[in-house]
Order: sequence, then C-alpha cells, then structure tokens
Amino acid sequence: MTTHLLDVKNLHVSFGRGDKEVRAVRGVSFQIDRGETVSLVGESGSGKSVSALSVVRLLPYPHASHPAGSIVFDGREIMGASEETMRSLRGDRIAMVFQEPMTSLNPLHSIEKQVTEILLVHKKMLAVDARARAIELLHLVGLPEPERRLAALPHELSGGQRQRVMIAMALANEPDLLIADEPTTAVDVTIQAQLIRLVKELQQQMGMAVLWITHDLVIVRKISDRIYVMNEGEVKEVGTSAEIFERPRHPYTQHLLASRPTANPNVRANGAPTLLEADDLKVWFPIKAGLLKRTVDNVRAVDGVDLKVLKGRTVGVVGESGSGKTTLGMALLRLVKSTSGRILYLGQDLLALGKNEMRARRQDMQIVFQDPFGSLSPRMSVGQIIAEGPKAHGWKGSRQEFRAMVGAALEEVGLAADFQDRYPHELSGGERQRVAIARALVMKPSVVVLDEPTSALDMSVQAQIVDLLRQLQARHDLAYMFISHDLQVVRALADYVVVMKDGRVVEQGPADSIFDHPVEAYTRALMAAAFEIEVVEEQAVRT
Repeated sequence: MTTHLLDVKNLHVSFGRGDKEVRAVRGVSFQIDRGETVSLVGESGSGKSVSALSVVRLLPYPHASHPAGSIVFDGREIMGASEETMRSLRGDRIAMVFQEPMTSLNPLHSIEKQVTEILLVHKKMLAVDARARAIELLHLVGLPEPERRLAALPHELSGGQRQRVMIAMALANEPDLLIADEPTTAVDVTIQAQLIRLVKELQQQMGMAVLWITHDLVIVRKISDRIYVMNEGEVKEVGTSAEIFERPRHPYTQHLLASRPTANPNVRANGAPTLLEADDLKVWFPIKAGLLKRTVDNVRAVDGVDLKVLKGRTVGVVGESGSGKTTLGMALLRLVKSTSGRILYLGQDLLALGKNEMRARRQDMQIVFQDPFGSLSPRMSVGQIIAEGPKAHGWKGSRQEFRAMVGAALEEVGLAADFQDRYPHELSGGERQRVAIARALVMKPSVVVLDEPTSALDMSVQAQIVDLLRQLQARHDLAYMFISHDLQVVRALADYVVVMKDGRVVEQGPADSIFDHPVEAYTRALMAAAFEIEVVEEQAVRT
C-alpha cells in the first residue's frame, strides 16, 4: 500500500465559539505524493489558505480549532502533535512561502541574517559555512548579485527580489514539502513566469512535493499534477490539470475559468486635449556614504521620462518590479521628493507651485493604491474615509448633505449607501477597493493614477473592477494612468502603453502596436511571458 507524503482527511476548521463560531473549512480532504504538485484553488474566503496553514499549525490558536479531521505527514499523525514536534517539522521537512514577503521578512534584519538563521538553527552550521550556503541559495533562486544583497534590508529589494529571498529561505533545509501560498500574486508577469519555472526546476532537483495555493486557475495549469477547487470551505471539484481545464464539471470551476478581464478599452477620437504631461522627469535618490554622509551616487528611480496623459484616455505603465513605474505615478502627483524636470497640468508646471497652490490642485488628480486594506484607515468608517478629502478641501455642508454625497459616491461604484457606516475590516477585498475608488472619485478629478488596483484581488473581482473603471471613465471622461504588472489587465483598459525598465522608458505607443508588434527586446520578453499565460487562458475559456 502506497503511503502519501501528506494525507489530509475530513479537515474541519472553526474560528470562535458558540454563536460566534465561523466554520471556515468543512470536511476537506486532499493528498500529496512525493515529488507531486497539488494545487488548492479558489477565491478569497474559500478556505484554501486555512487548510494549508492547518498542516503546519500556524493558525491563531486557541481562537482557531479543529472540530474534526486528520493530518498525516509521512505516515505520522500530526493533528494534535506537540509544539516541539511541529517545530522540528516547520522549516525543515515542511517549508512555506507566503504571499507578501514584505510582511513575512523581518524589516530590521539583513537578508544574510534571515537566510543563515535557518541554517544555524536546523543544520547547526558554522557561521562561515551558513554564509556560503546562503550565497549559494540566493544564486540558485536567481537573485542578482547575491553577495552584495546580503547586507540589504528587505525594503531595499523589489517585490520579486524579496519573494526570491523567501523561496531561498524555504529551500534552505531541502524540505520534503513546500507550501506556496499565493507566491506570485504581487509580482509582475516576467517574475511570475520565472518563479513558476524556478519552483518546478527546484522541485525536480530536490524531489520535493509542492502544495500550491492560489486563486488563479491559469497559473496552476502550468504546474499542477492535480487540482482541488475550493469554495465556501469545501472542495467542489478534484481532477488532473487536463480534466479541470478541458472538462470542468462544477459551475464554480466554470465561473473561475471565465472570470478574466477581456481587452475592451474605451476608444476615444483623436485630438483629445493633454491634461498631464511629464518632460524629462527625473527622480534620483542620493546614496550617501562615509562619516560625513556625502552623496557618492544616485538611485535613478525615474530617469528622463517624457509622457502625456490625455483626457478620457488610459495610459498603461508596465514593467518589472523596480522599473520605476510606481515612482513615476507618485512623482506626477508630487508625492515624492528629489524630483526634477517639468510636470505640466493643463500647461501649469506643478513643480513650480508652492505648498498651498499644489494643495488646491490635488483634488483634480487622485490616486487609488494597490492594497486597499493598507490605504484605508482602520479607525475610520467608510463614510469618514470618503468625506475626508472634501472636508480637507473646504467643502461645506450639513451632516445630512455629506451623508448624501458619500452615499451617492458609494452607489456609483456599485455599493449600497449604508456601507458608509461600516469599517474596512468588515468588507471584502473587492468592496474595499470600490471604497478606495469612491474616495478618489468623490473629489471630481480629471486624472486618476491607478497603482496596481487589481493585483491583490480574485480573478472574478478583478473583472468586476475593470468593468467598473471602464464605466466610470466613459461616464466622467476621466483620464487614467494605469500602473500594473498584469499585462492582460492593462490590455483590457489601456489604449496607450508605456514600457519601463530601470527608470527609463524602453518603448511606448498605441496599445495594439505594443502588444501585437513590440519592437524592443525587453518588451518582447514581457509580452512573451504574458502570452505564455494568456494562451493557457484562451484554451481554458474555449472549453
């Protein structure tokens, strides 16, 4: 009789007790064999991450409990095992890579300290050997110049680089099972493709099993031997990759496969006026060294960019992590220092404006951030959050008038007016992003910078937000600057695309030209990585 490496049977997970009990996982069973890749797929709240975290006992106990179930790892029951037993398994035989490396890495410790700590604790290596092994691991996961990166703190690396460090840490002890919890959600398409290939290659080299957790069915087709589709705490469908994609049986699986934004940008006639323009825009951050902290060099985050944003049009800005696209968007709104060149709004140079003059201009130019949970104050109600901007700009009115204004803004983004009495933690990710959009639109702006507004959302919610943005743009003749690493979402919205690398514009032009006939090698590489995923998606949708 063959023994599975991991055998989870009838797993139940609850949070809270009595009337407040929430049954997050209800009777989930799945198995993983040695060297196999199994994916748990579903949208936020489906129970996939809770199921995986139960394997390594990282849920917030005692608030979380297991009313029933069995978890057997390598023939040994670990449900109810001692904490000492679990410590010996975690990071050694079972390793985990989390979705957001910035919150998983210690912000106060260097990369060297965090990678070598695992080797020192589990392998009992000498410090010099641990350092050498850390460099070897960072080379293995493709981190550029690892010797120089050892002294860096996490905030000094890009998102993709931080995720590579997390993978290096997970692989340090050559585990039997790697649990990857949404490891590619927040990285750009080329890094996504690289990380997928990297995990597959390392899996083959080490013979380890992989449990992949994601909401994106398109990705898992590239890597999975078997797929478990989850929704509302239950497994709805199980099958091989071919079975799930070619013959999906459950309506929820079919819904996931069809939930991807389609290319349909709002088309405007030529001759639209220029609202926002950058001329030789530079953002250089000084590198200081020595006792006197003299400037010895500069990080050229944005280096001589020329750009125009036209009324009613969408400029998509794409590029890998660290390319400068977010810094460019922040600089156009004068939200970063060390900026030079010219930023013209309706012909007026924003860099020449004083603080009060710029403050008056800000209501015309708004921003929607990547992480709505991080950008919405947890101490303020939705109504207070949306009304904060108008009040700061001196808008007057009674409490009832402000409630009516906020209610109208919420209804415009597809939420009920009474959402203004809720708090951010009471909303889903998609609802929070709608609130963030309402907060921007309540100011009646002309230009909106959208910084990765869909990257943290489920696929079906992404499609909803893209449709919403298209509707709002058509209704209010808005100009968008859409920053994203997801080229398929950019193609769904943008009619003009700017490709960035190392702070400079590599190529720019009409969206159809950039996507279908890229000229530069870097752009072609981006499109090739996106196309590889897109082909899989198109095949899935046709079924």
